[in-house]
Amino acid sequence: MQVLKFGGTSIATATNISRVLDIVGNAARKDRVILVCSAISGCTDSLIRIGEGVIHYQDRITELEERHQQIITRLFTGVQRDEALEECRGIFDQIKQRPPVTEAFGEILSTRIIARKLACDGIEVQWLDSRKIIIKDNLEATYANIASAIDNRRAVRVFVAPGFIAGDGNGRVTTLGRGGSDYSAALFAAGSGAETLQIWTDVPGIMTTNPKDLPQAYTIPRISYESAWRMAEHGAKVLYPPTVEPAQKAGIKINILNTFDPDNAGTVVDDFPGEKGWIGLSRKDDCIYLITAGNVDKDSVRSRINGVLDRSCIFWDDIQFQDGIVSIKVQADHQREALKGLHKEFFELEPNRTRRIFIAGYGAVGKSLVKMIGDTSRIVQHNSGKTLRIVGVSDSKRYVISPGGLMPWEVDDALASGSDASGEAFCRAITGMEPRQAVFVDCTDSETIYRQYEALLEAGISIVSSNRRSLAVPYEDYARMKTAALHSGCFLRYETTVGAALPFLESIAMSANSSDEILSIEAVVSCTLNYIFSSGESFKDTLKKAQSVGLTEKDPRTDLGGRDAMRKLIILAREAGVHLEEKDVKIQPVLDESFFTGSVEDFYAKLDKADLHFGRNQRFVASLVKDPSSPLGYRATISVQTMDESHPAYWLHGTDNAIIVRSAFHPSPLVIQGAGEGAKVAASSILNDILK
Repeated sequence: MQVLKFGGTSIATATNISRVLDIVGNAARKDRVILVCSAISGCTDSLIRIGEGVIHYQDRITELEERHQQIITRLFTGVQRDEALEECRGIFDQIKQRPPVTEAFGEILSTRIIARKLACDGIEVQWLDSRKIIIKDNLEATYANIASAIDNRRAVRVFVAPGFIAGDGNGRVTTLGRGGSDYSAALFAAGSGAETLQIWTDVPGIMTTNPKDLPQAYTIPRISYESAWRMAEHGAKVLYPPTVEPAQKAGIKINILNTFDPDNAGTVVDDFPGEKGWIGLSRKDDCIYLITAGNVDKDSVRSRINGVLDRSCIFWDDIQFQDGIVSIKVQADHQREALKGLHKEFFELEPNRTRRIFIAGYGAVGKSLVKMIGDTSRIVQHNSGKTLRIVGVSDSKRYVISPGGLMPWEVDDALASGSDASGEAFCRAITGMEPRQAVFVDCTDSETIYRQYEALLEAGISIVSSNRRSLAVPYEDYARMKTAALHSGCFLRYETTVGAALPFLESIAMSANSSDEILSIEAVVSCTLNYIFSSGESFKDTLKKAQSVGLTEKDPRTDLGGRDAMRKLIILAREAGVHLEEKDVKIQPVLDESFFTGSVEDFYAKLDKADLHFGRNQRFVASLVKDPSSPLGYRATISVQTMDESHPAYWLHGTDNAIIVRSAFHPSPLVIQGAGEGAKVAASSILNDILK
């Protein structure tokens, strides 16, 4: 069972109701639904005034009836329209008598219309009379009534119930208070044992403060029951405070979602053990409230608040600390300005000090990175003032996202019970969250994940990649990624794609950006082949050893054919400003063509029969050389070359990498060499890219 509640703005017009019906229809295809609705926006206020008998109340009745008739006329046709209008007139005949609790009729009107429309659309629907089911201040009777109403109608796909209204146990109608439709939905969820409770409104979840007060407000992706209650109790109107308790006691997550942006992930309210730091800002009466999770340094917080208010010349009367709430008494005409300053201090500048990290790929490099972040977090915070927080991890099968953060030792267990990661679901979940100050780290070897880069960047998420397949893509795709990063103000860093922790790309970019003309680049970047050539042992035995320790691709011919070196050369060239494509690179593989057909087993069988030897002075070199006769102005080649002792690459050993860059500004070549392989080495380079 699912409970979906929609507020007055969500059903204010026929167009809005049609949008709601689409959401409900999609939900009903997954499981049965209890749909709880408010009155259309403005209706309850009008009904209260009508019940009070204010001057011209009859004009109010006429206006309200016309609004409902317009909705019906838009939603229905033919006989169905006539029947709906007739029912509407009957309800307004009751309203005109101004009975006690006149305001109860708004929800009856909206839900009767919606229930009729669902039935017209072919959905098995049942309208529930909340006046008889919800008994105010009697949870036991209420839950029993809900269970009975649901259990007795197994064939029903969607139950529609008015929010806000209830009975008093003696046959009289009452209400649950303004905003009470949220509470109605929570009662229906707890009473039916629902899997989920969704509160659909006109904002994208619980936000750091009221966006009507401050456009800089942003969505809180996940929040604990306690913090949600504190926010609501102290002025955040997106959720009615009593809603929290029934859901919390029943262990039901509350999803706060936006009717007008249904793909937005909104806010999840649940038992959030990892919740930390500042949660949000609200205001009520003459106070502004800072909501926090956990203990705070009172002197430090008081000093920060004083600084904000003093800089804005805002008079404040008192600052109090109690149970996760900091209350600041500020004169009403200064509250907007105070909110602006406090939000900037605690929710705009504060996140700049926190890097929220999503790691795709939980293999050797990903695991090393997770451990390294855990091991170095205090040092990083001390040296840079930045806090690193792992909030999401994926492997090839599952992903987990925890906005409050994951400790390194929690990742394995969290992944084991995570969500299905197929179809780049992890990336889509992240972009849906639009997390602030987030960094997506690509530690995969996926050939398709780069297609998600543009969306991530456009959502304001920076990217650090060690996946050279994601950067050695067609130049058009590469250029789009770079443009998306530029326009979003986010960074796209990928130093680790070539040379692991060696600053190959940074050095080339520095020359290119300073107008130093690159004359040539020689790159020894195949760890596999350098390992084989420098070993002095037989080719076949060393290759098998390299594969056994994970130096090669799954099919070692990817390395031997030069494809891996080609990817790295493409990345190097583009950093130098050369728009190199695969077709522009001339490759002379290490072995002849006969070795590149058939299976890997066939390949090794051929090696057994071959007598292959390479000298320790040979290197597999990827070169980019200036050539005015070439269409790109440069000639790109990859081949085995013999080195003498005067060449820097001659002295490379094992899995070392090197680049030799010659440029117009520097008569002597720039030589960078060092370890080009290793999970820890790669992880350290990724971490540097995150922290730059």
